[in-house]
Amino acid sequence: QQSGRKYNLFLKRRLRIDKRHQSKDSIFFRDGVRRIDFVLSYVDDLNKEWEKKLERRKEFESNLQKAGLELETEDKKESEDGKIFFVKIHAPWEVLITYAEVLNIKVPIRENDIPPMVENPLDCVLFPLRLPEKVMHPEPDYFTAPFSKDKQELYLINDESTFFSPSMRNRIVNYILTRCPYGTEEGKKKFGIKRLLNNGTYTAAYPLHDCQYWKKASDPNCDSERYTLYMEWARFLRFYKEQPLVLIRKYYGEKIGIYFAWLGFYTEMLFLAAVVGLICFLYGLFTMDENMSSKEICDPTIGGEIIMCPLCDRDCEYWRLNTTCESSQYSHLFDNVATLFFAIFMGIWVTLFLEFWKRRQARLKYEWDLVDFEEEQQQLQLRPEYEAKCTQKKKNPVTQEMEPYLPLTSQAVRFCISGATVLFWVSLIIASMIAVIVYRLAVYAAFASLMENTQTLQPISGLLTPQLATSVTASCLNFVIIMILNFFYERIAIWITDMEIPRTHMEYENRLTMKMFLFQFVNYYSSCFYVAFFKGKFVGYPGAYTYMFNRWRNEECDPAGCLIELTTQLTIVMAGKQIWGNIQEAIVPWICNWWGRRKARNNPENLYSRWEQDHDLQTFGALGLFYEYLEMVIQFGFITLFVASFPLAPLLALMNNILEIRVDSWKLTTQYRRPVAAKAHSIGVWQEILNGMAILSVVTNAFIVAFTSDMIPRLVYYYAYSENEDSPMSGYINNSLSVFLISDFPERNEPKENPENFVICRYRDYRYPPDHERKYLHTMQFWHILAAKLAFIIIMEHVVFIVKFFVAWMIPDVPADVKAKIKREKYLTQKILHEYELEKLKERLCQGDKRATEKEFIATEGRMELSRAM
Repeated sequence: QQSGRKYNLFLKRRLRIDKRHQSKDSIFFRDGVRRIDFVLSYVDDLNKEWEKKLERRKEFESNLQKAGLELETEDKKESEDGKIFFVKIHAPWEVLITYAEVLNIKVPIRENDIPPMVENPLDCVLFPLRLPEKVMHPEPDYFTAPFSKDKQELYLINDESTFFSPSMRNRIVNYILTRCPYGTEEGKKKFGIKRLLNNGTYTAAYPLHDCQYWKKASDPNCDSERYTLYMEWARFLRFYKEQPLVLIRKYYGEKIGIYFAWLGFYTEMLFLAAVVGLICFLYGLFTMDENMSSKEICDPTIGGEIIMCPLCDRDCEYWRLNTTCESSQYSHLFDNVATLFFAIFMGIWVTLFLEFWKRRQARLKYEWDLVDFEEEQQQLQLRPEYEAKCTQKKKNPVTQEMEPYLPLTSQAVRFCISGATVLFWVSLIIASMIAVIVYRLAVYAAFASLMENTQTLQPISGLLTPQLATSVTASCLNFVIIMILNFFYERIAIWITDMEIPRTHMEYENRLTMKMFLFQFVNYYSSCFYVAFFKGKFVGYPGAYTYMFNRWRNEECDPAGCLIELTTQLTIVMAGKQIWGNIQEAIVPWICNWWGRRKARNNPENLYSRWEQDHDLQTFGALGLFYEYLEMVIQFGFITLFVASFPLAPLLALMNNILEIRVDSWKLTTQYRRPVAAKAHSIGVWQEILNGMAILSVVTNAFIVAFTSDMIPRLVYYYAYSENEDSPMSGYINNSLSVFLISDFPERNEPKENPENFVICRYRDYRYPPDHERKYLHTMQFWHILAAKLAFIIIMEHVVFIVKFFVAWMIPDVPADVKAKIKREKYLTQKILHEYELEKLKERLCQGDKRATEKEFIATEGRMELSRAM
């Protein structure tokens, strides 16, 4: 009964709006003519701050009206919960044209007359991947010029209400909102919607979606672009379709558009890397039976007769080499000749990706009118937090106005605290990695003992060796630690960046980017660096092992090499991060929105206004794209820095990114409020980070091939030490294992039992046997292999770098046809403007304007001729 009374009261509240016959999904004022460009919401709480907030709102809204904006308030009685006021904002034509000139917004002056590019012969093959033309290109292509109030007749203004797109309109209104004053407090002039949101005067500020995502708007004046984006882009079943980038840019603005353009291009380029990686993997699969090393290990007369030294002190037993038969066969999947080819190929692929992206970016800059774009003043505007916390002032040498500043001593102290905090957290990561290493060393003996003494594990003992079991469990533990540290550091990074009090929004974002990337780099890659470059490299030899903290014996690699363990580590961390990231991105916003709407579920959807529906959605914050870029750049590191160990990494990344595009588009279209449109002509500082990782990847892959895989030792044996011309690789396993006399074991290392009374055991190294005068010292073959490894690193790095720089030099950053279009547009713009000025001058001469002299007319005409000649 109580819920029924609430529902009847709710219907009565709605009745007064229903009488106006206005759709609840309307994006217009009550008159049905003026478009809602922005919405502010607030709750009228009767607390001690109530009067101050009321005064701020009155002053702020009064100043908005003085700036030319039109406001319409929805009383809290009209809202679903009876608590929230909504202030709807409309920017009339006069305001739009004024600030379009201030923001240097480019608008159409003439339809593009340059013929389109020659059709791609593959278009018929790619037709199933294409979207309808009206979705891909909803508007004709125009030549554009910066808007000027005084020259409105130059522009193609067919309808004033639709001339500026909704994203342009909300950008203009947001520009006014961020600069509008609301009074003076403590002798300081206060301004900006961000400060009002921070102090609770308003609870939200957002532009409206144009309709519900699952159905078109009933109003014929609404384009229903959100519905189109959902149907053609954001649904998972459209994963194979291209992205409607023009429509994304038109609806969300250039900054979000450039992110999806980059993500889509990256995914397209991954297809080539994934195909080549899959071929390399299949090569390893098909040649597995031909691998002489695994054949010898699996042969009972060779590997079955080779007794290996214990892998831990006292508790571990002697073991036969052929117990690692299966793992040695699987290691060949990733450790073969194709590994070398793929490492070199990926070094060149990275360059092609970055260079072709520059070309794609240049084309987008032209098509999206960003050629002469400079960072908006909004990005360079002082942050409200900077103004609030900086009490001292000095004169700006440019504006000659007094503005707040942070003293040098205060900056130095804050940077020291910030640097110490970052260093502490990086040290914490390294400490956690050492803890995982200690776990590896401590539990290995337990796994070895468990697998030897447990009968139920005997059938899989060949596949699940103690080394592999330790590696898998350690990788899973490491992944959990990574995610926990990541959760806490994200909040710490924001806190210390806030503490530094950056001056501008751009400075804030760049500082946060570098802190987060540095931390994530160490957090995600440190374990992979350990397995790739440290594990098994500082083991010592039987009787003289090296120990961590003088307690735990350093890990040894499997007789087939450490590459399979690096592959395991990379797969678990990379795949785990991608799966967890997609679950977090898709499920968390959905649950939050469901929880926020739980009280309204019993009421019909058509009784909620468009501004209320959007108010219940999640906020796509200023750092929303930052986390998306960070996720993709970390993935980029996985598929470039360690790709020599796992050729299938690009394929995993490709499958993830196909899903990522649809998850990001789905949550942006259905689960978040519409973000304020913002301009961006590139991916910003991420471009430099990608360039740095591309260079580092050449070095890491060269070291992986040289020191982690068995490629170089096998090649040295093949060309210098093989004695069998018919089968050059036969005898390699015996050659790569040194001999140790069991009686030379010190008591600390000697196994408790030796039931078969073995006299010698073998270990992975190149050392002289016990009967040699240089007993247990490195052989000449060891130094030959080391020299070959170093020579290989130098040669591979130089070859790849030379090819990279040659490819970068060969591929121009801006396509020739884009250069032609830019020149054509500049010429045409100048010509139209000059003709316009000439016509105006003629009119003034005809009207007898004395200021319009004949010399001025001749000069204007001469300027036109000069422009044509140029």
